[in-house]
Amino acid sequence: MNERRYKDSDPSVNPEYSIVIPAYNESARIGPTLEQVLACVHARSWNAEVLVVNDGSSDSTAAIVEGFAAKDPVVRLIQNPGNRGKGYSVRNGMLQTAGEIVMFTDADLSSPMEEADLLFAAIREGADIAIGSRWLEVKRQTLRQPFYRRFFGRCFNLVTRMIMALPFADTQCGFKAFTRQAAQTVFQLQRIERWGFDPEILFIAIKRGFSIREVPVTWGHDERSRISYLKDGLKMLEELVYVRWNALIGAYSKPVKDLEPATPATRTPLS
Repeated sequence: MNERRYKDSDPSVNPEYSIVIPAYNESARIGPTLEQVLACVHARSWNAEVLVVNDGSSDSTAAIVEGFAAKDPVVRLIQNPGNRGKGYSVRNGMLQTAGEIVMFTDADLSSPMEEADLLFAAIREGADIAIGSRWLEVKRQTLRQPFYRRFFGRCFNLVTRMIMALPFADTQCGFKAFTRQAAQTVFQLQRIERWGFDPEILFIAIKRGFSIREVPVTWGHDERSRISYLKDGLKMLEELVYVRWNALIGAYSKPVKDLEPATPATRTPLS
């Protein structure tokens, strides 16, 4: 990883870390989530920015985030052009970051923000990408999923590993960190906009030669999870085939741009 470039500059403009949170109709959770994230950022004196990507919410999600941003310059709101999906939201946020290490986390904070230290440490030790895992150390799960969710989740992960040849115990954990270079490359090439984007970005990362370390993290199930293992699972399987097709036609071998660190003036929605 490149030597830190922004050591003594304003953290609200030139952060070392960027934290991206995709959010869709999260008015009930985004306030407490931001309170926890900001408490962690300030307690650890992280030179960080927090980007919340609003995915066309019809509730007060955006207004709540704007309220936090008005009081703390660490917080930024990015607006999607309508509801595009979690994959699009993560991509939109990750490509508009300014940090040397960039990560995304789910709005429910199933993995506490403090666990990001484990991902950051893996990157400092040489990994290009660090991915949180619920399954490497099951004892770290503070609240386990219902049996049917565990069953379908593990089945999907097994099928994913077979189709995509991904050697990871957990591809779907929404807690992943990247060096700036890895993020620029992977997310410029990402094509899937909804739930199946996680295996795609890992597939792209391996294809482009980035090193990935899977890190066990503390994790607790949130009963308010919106994913349907039947409906969304079938869609994700379809998307895995789409990833293989993209690889076949060379979509993931294309050159990428060297993006400059984003600023509030240059952040615009993706096409």
